[in-house]
Amino acid sequence: MTTVGINGITGRMGGALVEQARERDDVTVAFGIAPSDADLSVPVYNPEATADALAEHDPDIVIDFAVPEATVDLAQACDEAGVGLVIGTTGFEEDDWAVLDETSESVPLLRAANFARGVHALLRTLGPALDALEEYDVEVMETHHNGKRDAPSGTAKTILEEIAQYREFDTVPGREGIQPREDSEVGMLVRRAGDIRGEHEIIMAGNDEVLSLSHRAEDRGVFAAGALDAAVWLAEQEPGRYEFGDVIDA
Repeated sequence: MTTVGINGITGRMGGALVEQARERDDVTVAFGIAPSDADLSVPVYNPEATADALAEHDPDIVIDFAVPEATVDLAQACDEAGVGLVIGTTGFEEDDWAVLDETSESVPLLRAANFARGVHALLRTLGPALDALEEYDVEVMETHHNGKRDAPSGTAKTILEEIAQYREFDTVPGREGIQPREDSEVGMLVRRAGDIRGEHEIIMAGNDEVLSLSHRAEDRGVFAAGALDAAVWLAEQEPGRYEFGDVIDA
């Protein structure tokens, strides 16, 4: 049984993690961390008491879906306590990555912009499509709920990074006015509305045809299940940096 804590337990993903964990027999949630009180089935600690929570419950892994500044503080606490970390937070700056890299030297750390298995299947499909359609225009669009902080999404950035393995391009964040498309561009379009869980689409167009690769999450439980899978797997790993693809391939 893998024992986990959840940073950001009162958020959308925190609630989905608690719900998913109740249905599993390989993981249990021991506590949560959040800046506000909540009536949950597990104790909830203020972020300032993170070290106390880690010492009292001695979890195998902490799962993090919060904001970058909170994640960085958590990483330092996990480093000191010797606790592994699964990170789903996005929007990190360069200095934040330096802290996460340092943490991974002492404890196992897995960070993913998306924990949906379908997204990783999409990413693995993208390369062969780009190889086969070298001259086609490429555009990326992502849609999320109206409360999402970072734009483009971490998953969209990962898609752009994958495209960059196959061609050089300039990212164009939307278009306005007279702006004819250049061959060296990839458009990055962002939408925010309602409570949309997450949609990503890549189109490749040319030769009077359009190829569309897309993924849509119908429920946050998809991401929660993947993060819990990652926590169970990571609890058995040595210190280092890992990706969700490592879990899928295991």
